[in-house]
Amino acid sequence: MRQPRIPDDFLGGYERMLTDVAETGRLLSRPELDELRDLGERAAEAGHGFRQLIALYLGETRRLWGSLPGTVRAPDALAAARTADALLGAVDTAVAALGEGHERAQRLAVRQEEAARREFVDDLLYGRSDVGRLAERAERFGLRLARSHAVAVAEGEESYDVVHPVARRVERELIARFGEHDVLLSTKEGRLVCIAAGGERERAILDAFVSWVHDPGSGYVGARRVVVGREHPGAGGVVRSYEEALGALELADRLELPGPVLRSAELLVFPVLLRDRAAMADLVRTVLGPLTRTRGGAGPLLETLTACAAAGYVNAEAARRLNIGVRTLSYRLERIKALTGYDPGDALQRFTLETAAMGARLLGWPGSPL
Repeated sequence: MRQPRIPDDFLGGYERMLTDVAETGRLLSRPELDELRDLGERAAEAGHGFRQLIALYLGETRRLWGSLPGTVRAPDALAAARTADALLGAVDTAVAALGEGHERAQRLAVRQEEAARREFVDDLLYGRSDVGRLAERAERFGLRLARSHAVAVAEGEESYDVVHPVARRVERELIARFGEHDVLLSTKEGRLVCIAAGGERERAILDAFVSWVHDPGSGYVGARRVVVGREHPGAGGVVRSYEEALGALELADRLELPGPVLRSAELLVFPVLLRDRAAMADLVRTVLGPLTRTRGGAGPLLETLTACAAAGYVNAEAARRLNIGVRTLSYRLERIKALTGYDPGDALQRFTLETAAMGARLLGWPGSPL
């Protein structure tokens, strides 16, 4: 669709400038360049593109050319060439000044938009604003808070910010595929945060986010870990999903869970285990406390329990993960049974040992006292 023509008001004193240059052959003055920069800035603020602005000035140059002093009735060809050269130089300088002003306005608009988005994301993730006002602001960024939303959080080897190449690439890919509605990408405390509306579209958006941030392509380093929170309704649902994702991220780091991509729904058992911290500490102390009496302390035997559980109690696989022999693994399991009184070969007693071992990792035992 053809863009509307820019009003002639944006030409300012361009005709006067060209006339004077044609008469004298001088360069454009500093005040004239400042005026052109201001005109370029005003045009950008009024929503006019740079191509439109240049078309206006080139059209005006073409209109004036035949009537400017020295372009038609020059005393000789050399004088006409000098006049033309001075005019073309002035036009080139004028276009550069217009571009500077236009870019200045664009950069300012981007900074203001980013500041507004950052403030909105802060209020949204921390629930610090009136819900009605928050909903109004959300529409500006393509979110409808009456719907359900889920939040994904990515943590990289280095801190993410709005100009980080991975953040910009992922945002570009998301907008290209899903548009600017029902998805919002931002950074928070060095992490990359994606908020997506609920339903099938949300799952597709978050799956795409996880895929791109984990493997952003050649030349980029992917995220160290990505966690996806559960879907919850309303503005409060965004906060809840974000907090779940952060909590799952912390748990994954503390427990050294494998896998670069986790979902908070998969880790719901851990908050349950920690809900009664005193009871969990008592379980660890009672069940695993005797392991401290062995040579080398409880660490190696606790690591053995964890490896066996992860390997499905296939001794060969557990031994491989621990980088020890199968006979050494069997000896350690017998020591665990002898010291604790719990047999890893018995289903119920194995569950007690695994739960206590998980609690020990959550509480930082034996490195930290219970």
